[in-house]
Formats: sequence, C-alpha cells, structure tokens
Amino acid sequence: MKPLGEVPASDDIAADLLTMMGSPDLASRRWIAEQYDSQVGADTLQTGGDAGVVRVHGTGKALAITTDCTPRYVFADPYEGGKQAIAEAYRNLCAVGARPLAVTNCLNFANPQRPEIMAQIVHALEGMGDACRALDFPIVSGNVSLYNESKATGGGSAILPTPAIGGVGIITDLSKMMTMHFKQAGDAVYLVGPEFWAKPDPTRSHLGQSLWLRVVKGMEAGRTPPTDLVVERTAGEIIHELIADGLVNAVHDLSDGGLAVALAEMALAGGIGAEADLAGNPDYTPAQWWFGEDQGRYLITVPDVAALNAALAKGTRDADTAQIGFQRIGTVGGDHVLGIPLSELRAANQRFFDAWMEA
Repeated sequence: MKPLGEVPASDDIAADLLTMMGSPDLASRRWIAEQYDSQVGADTLQTGGDAGVVRVHGTGKALAITTDCTPRYVFADPYEGGKQAIAEAYRNLCAVGARPLAVTNCLNFANPQRPEIMAQIVHALEGMGDACRALDFPIVSGNVSLYNESKATGGGSAILPTPAIGGVGIITDLSKMMTMHFKQAGDAVYLVGPEFWAKPDPTRSHLGQSLWLRVVKGMEAGRTPPTDLVVERTAGEIIHELIADGLVNAVHDLSDGGLAVALAEMALAGGIGAEADLAGNPDYTPAQWWFGEDQGRYLITVPDVAALNAALAKGTRDADTAQIGFQRIGTVGGDHVLGIPLSELRAANQRFFDAWMEA
C-alpha cells in the first residue's frame, strides 16, 4: 500500500463535507430501505441509526442489530482491518444503549489459492479473534464466500477483502434506548474518545485510508487507523453509564468521514443544526481534525453540562478509564452544520441513489 507521505490539506472544510455527504459511501439509503417493510410486527423501535433495534415481543427488552466492515482498511492491513470490523460493530451497539452479546460473520474474499489472498484471510481472522476476546464479543456462527474475482489472469478483478460482521446486543430496559439524532437546541456536543482528544493536537489524527482522502483527494494511501481494544471497551462502558444515568440525549459513533460527517449525520437525523465552537479556531482547521478516522470515538449531546461534570467528578469513570477524554466541540441549534444549510446537506445526501435509480 502506498505510504501517505505529506498529509494533504483541505482547501475548504465545508465544501469537502458537502462532497462527501453526496458520495456513494455516505449517501442516504432511504430509496433502498423504502422498498422493503422494515417493521417486525409492531416491535421495530429504530431503523437508520447506528444499529437497528427490535423489541423482544411482549417484554421491556430489545435486541440491537448491526452489520459492519471497512474493506479498504482490511486491504491495507488485514490484521488491523479485522480488529476494526469487530470494534465498529461493538461501538454501534453501545451507541444505542445495547450490551454487545455475539457476532456472526460472512468472510468474503477472493481466490484463497493465491498466497496473498490466503494471507488476507489468515491475518483478518487473527485481528477479529483478538478483538472478540478483548471485547468479550464471541463469534457464534458464520460462513464464507470465496473466489470472488473475475477470471482475468492473476485475479486482477478481485474484490476487496470483506469480512462482514453481524453484531447483536441486548437492551434490558428499552426506555433507555438511545438514538443518534439531535433532540433539542442548546444541548452541548461532546467528543468522547482517547485522552489526547481532550487536549488535541489535530496533526495526530489519522487520515490514512480515510474516506476523505479517497473521495476528496483521489488518493488511496497510508496505513489503516489502529484500533486500541482497551480504549474501545472502556469508551463503550462510559457510553453505557452515561445513557443509564440519563446524562445524554443522543449518541453516535465516529467512523467513515470522521467528526464532520458524524455531526452532519446527527443534524440530518434530527432536523436541527449545530454550531461548531471550534470551527473558527486556527488550531482546529486541519483536515485531520474534521475528517480523520481515529477509532474508539463517539459524539454525545448533553442537556445538563453541570450534571455531566458532577458525575465525572464523582468517579463515573473508574481508574481504568483515565485514558478517555471529553472535548466540547459545539452546541445543538440553528439550521446549519459548518456553515452549510441542512437543506443543502440533505439534498446532497439523497441525490446519489435518486439519480442513479432514475438513470
């Protein structure tokens, strides 16, 4: 994989965000989802968020379900990509208030008779296994789909390695289910993640193999972002505590597109914008800050900052969670994100599939 070398700069953060929200990777799947009945009896509680949620019929419990994989990560580094696929499924379940229970998978690869493909499979499985053990998130079933390539000499049309992960979790009290959409103006928006984000050096953020790099700069370079499994488990525990204590109104994990995309997705889901307090600060202008894809991070909205600070001061986080930081980045309100009207973001986000299906 080509090294990233000098980190490219963004000419216009807002314009880049608009471009990304209209890309096939991030475009709204509404057109597809509307072709099917998403209701399971009368028990479907949430669709379109970090995970789908379905009530266990006749009870106050619910199951959360998610599917995840980032093939470009697995291709660049099969071991880290395998870890990340499990970790993102874990994060998505935590974000809706579920305790992750188990994993199923479908291992989609090209011809395993080719040594480089077999190496992808072996190292991806090693990463998945390490993540499952560290997160207490066992694989209970799965299957494989191999030889996914054309008959071209040398397998020149092989698919990217795609160990697709299906994760399921339990919400024991469905009244505690969380969603990603902004709820009310005035809520504080916090970034929760590895400690250095609380006192960030934006140049430390990870742009290698990022969606921004490919969509905006036309580059596929750099290393896969590393996944710290201790951070993942600790951050997930903190998110569970915040939800259980009623300290947050919305939660969303950061993945493709980083911070800027997560903000836009939460705003579009809730129909409310956000003022990014750091947008005008020259220390927070690099593309790394807005589009870096560092792992183990969540955005939360907080209705009562004093209550959050009091909970943290009382030891909501135990000694093992000292590596997790909280960085206030903005406030819910208005009808813009990074200066872009929500109407423009929504139009860009819905345009791809609408135009594709009409073509």
